[in-house]
Amino acid sequence: MPVVVVESPAKAKTINKYLGNDYTVLASYGHVRDLPPKDGSVDTENDFEMLWEIASDSKKHVKAITDALKDDPELILATDPDREGEAISWHLQEALTKRKAIKKDTPVSRVVFNAITKTAVTEAMKNPRQVDMELVEAYLARRALDYLVGFKLSPVLWRKLPGSRSAGRVQSVCLRLIVEREMEIEVFNAQEYWSVKTMLASPRGQEFEARLTVLGGKKLDKFDIGNETAAELAVQAINSRDVTVKSVEAKPANRNPSAPFMTSTLQQEASRKFGMGARQTMSLAQRLYEAGLITYMRTDGIDMAPEAVHAARDAIKSKYGGEYVPDSPRMYKNKAKNAQEAHECIRPTELDKDTAAAKIVDADQRKLYDLIYKRTIASQMAAARMERTTADIASADGQVELRATGQVMLFDGFLKVYEEGRDDAVVDDDDKRLPQLSEGEAINKKSVTPEQHFTQPPPRYTEATLVKRMEELGIGRPSTYASIVTTIQDRDYVRKEKNRLYPEDKGRLVIAFLSNYFRRYVGYDFTADLESQLDDVSAGEREYKDVLDRFWRDFSAAIAETADLRITEVLDKINEVLEPHLFPPNAEGTDPRLCPNCGAGRLSMRTARSGGAFIGCSNYPECRYTRAFGPPGQEDTGGIPPEGKLLGQDAGDNIYVFKGRFGPYAQRGEVTEENKKPPRQSIPKEWPPADVELETALKLLSLPRQIGPHPEDGVMVWSNIGRYGPYIKHAESTSDRGGTNANLESLDEVFTVGMNRAVQLLAEKVASRGGRGAPAKTLRALDDHPDGGPINIMDGKYGPYIKWEKVNATIPKGTEPDDVTQEMALELIAAKAPKKRKAAAKKKPAAKKKAPAKKATAKKPEAKKAAPKDDGDVVE
Repeated sequence: MPVVVVESPAKAKTINKYLGNDYTVLASYGHVRDLPPKDGSVDTENDFEMLWEIASDSKKHVKAITDALKDDPELILATDPDREGEAISWHLQEALTKRKAIKKDTPVSRVVFNAITKTAVTEAMKNPRQVDMELVEAYLARRALDYLVGFKLSPVLWRKLPGSRSAGRVQSVCLRLIVEREMEIEVFNAQEYWSVKTMLASPRGQEFEARLTVLGGKKLDKFDIGNETAAELAVQAINSRDVTVKSVEAKPANRNPSAPFMTSTLQQEASRKFGMGARQTMSLAQRLYEAGLITYMRTDGIDMAPEAVHAARDAIKSKYGGEYVPDSPRMYKNKAKNAQEAHECIRPTELDKDTAAAKIVDADQRKLYDLIYKRTIASQMAAARMERTTADIASADGQVELRATGQVMLFDGFLKVYEEGRDDAVVDDDDKRLPQLSEGEAINKKSVTPEQHFTQPPPRYTEATLVKRMEELGIGRPSTYASIVTTIQDRDYVRKEKNRLYPEDKGRLVIAFLSNYFRRYVGYDFTADLESQLDDVSAGEREYKDVLDRFWRDFSAAIAETADLRITEVLDKINEVLEPHLFPPNAEGTDPRLCPNCGAGRLSMRTARSGGAFIGCSNYPECRYTRAFGPPGQEDTGGIPPEGKLLGQDAGDNIYVFKGRFGPYAQRGEVTEENKKPPRQSIPKEWPPADVELETALKLLSLPRQIGPHPEDGVMVWSNIGRYGPYIKHAESTSDRGGTNANLESLDEVFTVGMNRAVQLLAEKVASRGGRGAPAKTLRALDDHPDGGPINIMDGKYGPYIKWEKVNATIPKGTEPDDVTQEMALELIAAKAPKKRKAAAKKKPAAKKKAPAKKATAKKPEAKKAAPKDDGDVVE
């Protein structure tokens, strides 16, 4: 039986069902080889030779394929239909050839299918080809570039900018977009402007709304009415004049549907409509694809196969009627830079199967399928037809003119099924129908209302709008968007709040450093041009080693120029570069870098051990002035001056409230040479710092509070305020990692809770977790492991994890248990299993027979710190 290899076991199971017992279908579990995470894996001195190794968790998968080829030496590579899929097939062929599982006479072919359906799979088997080396070379160039940036640039960051983690070829450019948007917001100055709205009535008493467009005979621009006084004069001008209908114009208008989904637009719309992140969207789409419900989900093409177009038109006609089917099929062309359009759009594999017919159990998968189905159907429907009416109402002297607009839907067309969402709110005045009006008719004024407005700063990026911007700039590719956006969050360069992306201090500093010392390599045009060169490689129009050579020649020179940089030099340079942003001119005209606390020190940007940044005084520790990283006035001081607020005295000590980098806190005494860390306690978020008085501060400084020894074992019970709120602890000390913690309902209870209540809460906490050793709860069951045994997702004490036999694998931060696929679980288990085996091996007793002594060998040099790769192209 020929051996067919695909990436995932779920896909293997489905395809095996279609091909039957005449084939052996196995999974490679993604890439089987990668560059070792150490310096030298890409040899820049030897024509960019790349050193590949089979990952430890992939060896058993390669062995399974090798063993299968012994029974039938015919190999069919059926990995995904993109550059990554082509690369996986190439890696497999190379690895199996080195193992001599593939011989000179072994038939090896490559098949691709855009959907996992019986028709698509069987048709692909009839059209085999060889591995496309042009696509492979484009992959090799991208992987080498990402490796060189990661392993050459990241160490520069570690040495020159304390607290930095890594840099990447594409992720750094993506981070730059977010940082620059935040800086635009911080320096934005709102501009006031006014508009005037009028409520009018026709001669027949029908009311409608209009806005002032002409004043004093001049057409108004946005900022022409700049203040309240000007607005009141405009109101008086309208009230003092009679108005009549000057003109009425009705125009028909058509609205066409959006194109079917490609990767980026699917991520954007899932974010808008469901609040899904890019990674979650792609994970759900992967499962729908592997279930045979949708076509391949990593694509920048928006074409639909002719048979799919006809199926969509048939479905529209049967479900909504012939009037909803346009005269001819709709054709779409991608406007994005560097679009490959090598694949179809993302669409259902069966256009007559709506969401109900698909019978999808998982709620999120069902929502995403419904979105894809409706968008696909709508893309082939007739345009919506409407009539837009504009009425101009003017005074006889032409000094005042008002405009009313409205529209009426004549035929809903594709809007019956689907309407594309919007990233940010847009005011649309054309959504009301106007009453019947005729030229020359007198119009009654019911009310005239001035409205104040302020210009708004550009909105922060969401994951969806960031992907859209990257696509517009030609940065990244469909397979990379989700991983890039996720990587900059995982590395704490960016945080997500209420679906918006905010740069962290670490991210700002990295971009300030790169923009100054490696400006070309975080340039949008440079990165887009490099992507274009890689596209040329995949098209056979450029040699991939020429691309690498040209890049490395300049990049290595830029790296060399930073060799002698000192950290103080780098910080001084960043201060200089960011000075207009961090220290803008003040209203008084004084030196903006003069410390406002001591009046003598100079303010500058400083880095903390955590990798964050803040503004501090050069006279530290005599002057302890600090403020948040960013322009002055951005932080909320809570009514606390820079030098702190003296609340009073207790037992001879001054009691203060300070505003620190990590929030407000109470402090007993001053910082001295003998007492560098006086007693401090954070002020809870629920308490406004300005309202904290001496009595309250003393309460806080008395924490942790001893309630007393537990009546059962005599171990102390404490109350305190922690990171997650008020709690009690049963342990020898509050710093003890063991013991039992129980939450308190309110902050006041920290100071009042007694022993009886504490004992009850601790007992309830122990009972709720079933006592020591209670079994973890099973959240979800996955398919059995290929080596046997069930795989379950468990709810553990420290969060959800994956369990297989004796292996417990932690689910990565930011990944929901419902998003864990079988493939992801197997990868996490494989990564954890070798560690378990090594630990078990260490416990084995030593062999009784003593081995002969060996000559001492030279100690190997210590491996360099590995830099994370850029995730330029990733199979998720």
